[in-house]
Amino acid sequence: MKMTPMIASFVMHFGEMGSRWGFNRTVGQIYALLVMTEEPLSANDIAETLSISRGNVSMGLKELASWQLVTTTHKPGDRKDYYRNKGSIWDMANRVFEERRKREMDPTLSLLRDIMLDEPGNASEVYAQEQISEIHDLLENITHWTQSLQSLSPEKLNTLMKLGSGVGKVLDMKDKFLMKKSE
Repeated sequence: MKMTPMIASFVMHFGEMGSRWGFNRTVGQIYALLVMTEEPLSANDIAETLSISRGNVSMGLKELASWQLVTTTHKPGDRKDYYRNKGSIWDMANRVFEERRKREMDPTLSLLRDIMLDEPGNASEVYAQEQISEIHDLLENITHWTQSLQSLSPEKLNTLMKLGSGVGKVLDMKDKFLMKKSE
């Protein structure tokens, strides 16, 4: 399979972005190629298209499978496995958010909870625990907020994102209303 310049540009860039999202460049390129290709691809097709080793493709597909981002299909009369991206782009975003939460936020929250349970030994540890408690509360709120967002339909998420800073304006109006009401 030969990529067009437009698709090649996207695939290469997505590989670079993948390393910022929690998986390596090659895994990002494999996933981008699968997203950009309408028909399922064999591991050999992927290796040839991306000019990477078959072993690297196999490892990348295993990583994507562990993130639940690819699915395996078969063609009648063909013994090879074929791969395609699993679900929509929204599904992919949710999986990445969920995996990053499990790999980054959950262990941090667990550590913070353990530290908050420790008895402070001196005034500096009391202060440190207060700071840790604030960090914990912030991360808990972010976690609950992102889980709430993940339960929304793509249509509702689009609407919410389009509201953008308008939500802040509504909250400011609410605060002004409550202040006038209390006067």
